[in-house]
Amino acid sequence: MTDFAAARFFMVEGQIRPNKVTDHRLVDALSETPREVFVPASARGVAYVDDDLPIGNGRYLLEPMVFARMLQYIGVQDTDRVLDVGCAGGYSTAILAKLAASVIGLDSDAALTADAAAALSAQGVTNATIVTGPLAAGHADGGPFDVIVIEGTIPELPAALADQLTEDGRLVAIVQDARGVGEVRLFQRVGGVLSNRILFEAQPHALPGFEKKASFVF
Repeated sequence: MTDFAAARFFMVEGQIRPNKVTDHRLVDALSETPREVFVPASARGVAYVDDDLPIGNGRYLLEPMVFARMLQYIGVQDTDRVLDVGCAGGYSTAILAKLAASVIGLDSDAALTADAAAALSAQGVTNATIVTGPLAAGHADGGPFDVIVIEGTIPELPAALADQLTEDGRLVAIVQDARGVGEVRLFQRVGGVLSNRILFEAQPHALPGFEKKASFVF
């Protein structure tokens, strides 16, 4: 039988802390949240693996180190309204809910959103809501948002998501460059202008629903 508390401890001490994650609120959230309850039963034994974790239907949870570094850079505050895009089974939403005032977890897979809602309820999370819808469209009805987190690699940032940021809002995403390399980018709206900078490289799996539309050349 897997000792999940021990696995969680070693995830934090072996994967998170050694990789420049020093925000004590974030470290505490990762230490307290049982990752195993947000994944299918078949994946619970490897819930704390230091890699993207497949959870079915071509979906993955981000590698813990990559996820933690993304959140550290974006600096979620306890007054922030957050949109978690590609929330899958709800683990990322649960972490964000410990850091922010409120979180909306968005996923396009109805089975995943049902599981996420059930898992969050079972954990007593009261400041998060799970919705089902197309990921690239975001959730304008719940916005605007101070923080948007995209849980996987995308080819480019859709305008619909950028438009849902507040002034001074931050968005973190892994964007694949022309070489096929994933770049974790921090986007911020200041004075109505959206700028971005590269934080670090990472190679998570692609997040479905962000595929570029085919273009025709005449």
